[in-house]
Amino acid sequence: MTRIFASRANVYSSSPLDRIHTRRDDHAWIAEKLDHPDTLFVPVWRSRNLVRGTEPGAVPEAVYIDGATAAALRATGGNWAFLGMLDDKPVFGIDISHHEDTAPLVPADLGTFADLRSVGWGEPKPEASVLAHARGLLHWRTRHQFCGICGGKCESKSSGHVMHCTSCNTDHFPRTDPAVIMLVHRGDKALLGHSTRFPRATMYSTLAGFVEPGETLEEAVRREVLEETAVVCGDVHYHSSQPWPFPGNVMLGFYAEGLTEDIVWDTEELKDAQWFTRDQMRNCDQHGFQLPRADSIARRLIEDWLAAG
Repeated sequence: MTRIFASRANVYSSSPLDRIHTRRDDHAWIAEKLDHPDTLFVPVWRSRNLVRGTEPGAVPEAVYIDGATAAALRATGGNWAFLGMLDDKPVFGIDISHHEDTAPLVPADLGTFADLRSVGWGEPKPEASVLAHARGLLHWRTRHQFCGICGGKCESKSSGHVMHCTSCNTDHFPRTDPAVIMLVHRGDKALLGHSTRFPRATMYSTLAGFVEPGETLEEAVRREVLEETAVVCGDVHYHSSQPWPFPGNVMLGFYAEGLTEDIVWDTEELKDAQWFTRDQMRNCDQHGFQLPRADSIARRLIEDWLAAG
């Protein structure tokens, strides 16, 4: 099977931050930077990020808020976490989800709170990875307020990177669940499926699934394809990865060689699965279906495979 390499970085990758983990437990330094007017804050409201340029034809941009604006937000009790350094400026994420309305907190002319998946980044932008970083970390913090071992109350440590159980003293660390995502191809055709979870009725995408305990990534690729479509795969080659904080995954992209063609799809996972030719995929609108969003690694796998043919 011919190797196909990533043509460019994926959206939400190429972070410009120095995570500088050695500062996370430097309490005096963190306290100083939290109160510094030049510090940058990334607000997250109910899993949405502050962006501008979301209207059609505009170029989306991440919006950071200054220390003065953030001080008022911190005073209301929102969770925060140190993300890293952007050049010489510290960057913190701050969760303001406990507020019903963001209008009194963040000036409307700064931007709007939007789901990152709706922004349409198109080309990869390093700032998108900062927003994704904040979203994922703060989501984890919100959902780990109690210990999974004893049920005790957890408190934040290490600048938001550890949740410490005050009862049994167990430290809980941020979770990132690995998921494989793969384009199965055979000759001039590739296998795409329509998931039961897709919001668009005509969208077809690559197959994907979570890695199970005791399983290699290649084994996970073959198992997921077999379970979802009954297609047997041979060689599996790595393409690239993408942070996917929706809510806390890293997508590991692969190409897989299809050894069989007959499809029997899992009706709990898929509404349909088909082999599509390169011509059909290049002209999907004419053939009555849509490809996944431009910011997804699924789309990158498809486009790089099309370019290789």
